[in-house]
Amino acid sequence: MAGRGHPTRRSFLGTTVAASAAVGGGFVPYVFESARAFANQSANDRPRIGCIGTGSMGSGDAAQHSRFGDILAVCDVDSRRADSARNDGRIGKGKADAYTDYRKVLERSDIDVVSVVTTDPWHVKIAIEALQSGKHVFCQKPLSLTLEENQLARAAAEKFPKLQFFIGTQQRSQKDQFLRAVNMIHKGLLGDMQKVTVGINGSPTGGPFPVATAPAELNWDMWLGQAPKVDFREKRCHYEFRWWYEYSGGKFTDWGAHHVDIAHWALKEDVKGKGPIEIDGSDAKHPVPFKDGYPTVDDCYNTSQDFAVKCKFASGVEMIVTSRGDNGILFEGTKGRMFVNRDRISGAPIEEGWDKDKFTAEDVMALYKGKPFEGHKENFYRCIREGGLPVSDVFSHIMAMNTCHLSAIAARLGRTIKWDPATEKIVGDEQAAAFAARKPREGFEIPRV
Repeated sequence: MAGRGHPTRRSFLGTTVAASAAVGGGFVPYVFESARAFANQSANDRPRIGCIGTGSMGSGDAAQHSRFGDILAVCDVDSRRADSARNDGRIGKGKADAYTDYRKVLERSDIDVVSVVTTDPWHVKIAIEALQSGKHVFCQKPLSLTLEENQLARAAAEKFPKLQFFIGTQQRSQKDQFLRAVNMIHKGLLGDMQKVTVGINGSPTGGPFPVATAPAELNWDMWLGQAPKVDFREKRCHYEFRWWYEYSGGKFTDWGAHHVDIAHWALKEDVKGKGPIEIDGSDAKHPVPFKDGYPTVDDCYNTSQDFAVKCKFASGVEMIVTSRGDNGILFEGTKGRMFVNRDRISGAPIEEGWDKDKFTAEDVMALYKGKPFEGHKENFYRCIREGGLPVSDVFSHIMAMNTCHLSAIAARLGRTIKWDPATEKIVGDEQAAAFAARKPREGFEIPRV
């Protein structure tokens, strides 16, 4: 008999219908052409999970996923990491299959859910191909590498509406800080919003780093994926990839994916057609020389370590995305100020007696899109079971990522750029507009659905 916390696969995935799709622009080895029948319906069935990317964050996510389903496969381009996850008593338990090629996970018809915790350049490609193969997707932040990838991800999510596409922005499930702050702003307790300061720290500096031989257990070419082929340097790989614009956006897309998202949510700028109209990156420094927005050396970290990017919205609100000051978000309105980060929340409404008791279950449920408040992954699996949008839906995340990428582009060029939220295009600046997309290496194209 299934335990109370362990529904059968039929009940758990009862609302799911895997849609069919034609593959375009990428390589997907297994595509469902009809609604999936979950044939194995024994009493102890639970969702079957494949974990792609099993580094520190990936293995942590995998251990949490195992509370809700059975992990049948783990994958990492570093075979040492894949083997470690396979043999981890919290994850593969010595029974999961271990792969170094994610396509082996996607081609399996016995996997219902994939967790994508790779480097940024792989997120959208793997997520879209997973949707095409009929699987629900949990993808870590930041979702995308470029503005164009945001649009490709949205198109895929719209094409497969019965499949969950969830983003790992866990601050959206932190009730006593971020949800509470968003609720108070939505209730007008700060009055009309005027200014938001988003503190996300600056990237580390370092280098020059020497060329080295890639470890035998690492498929360096596959790790690079769509990015240009370059020599292996230890500090380009694994977690350190974040400090190279070739693979990420530095702090703009690292902490920015969290705090800019919360700011957008509070300002109600997290829906399609919203977003900044002007982004000033003139106050930004980089640790290496740049020419035309590109670093002139290839052996040092190159993302910005010192910046204050000003984003102006059509409403008149100014949002400053900065490396300076405290990590967190400072909201300023006509009735006062409020600061929030992962550790604390303070400001006018709280000083005036707006305590936790006034943040009702109904308030929380409204922010949770009609679902009860619970943990981040609990919300993901509930939405798989019941349908509806999760608290960390791909559509709102894309809006935050637009602002994060625009901030990085403006900082790289060191000037003001203009954005049309309606068309989602950089306007009046051909050089800046060219940063909206990147040409991937042959064989690593992203599907266009």
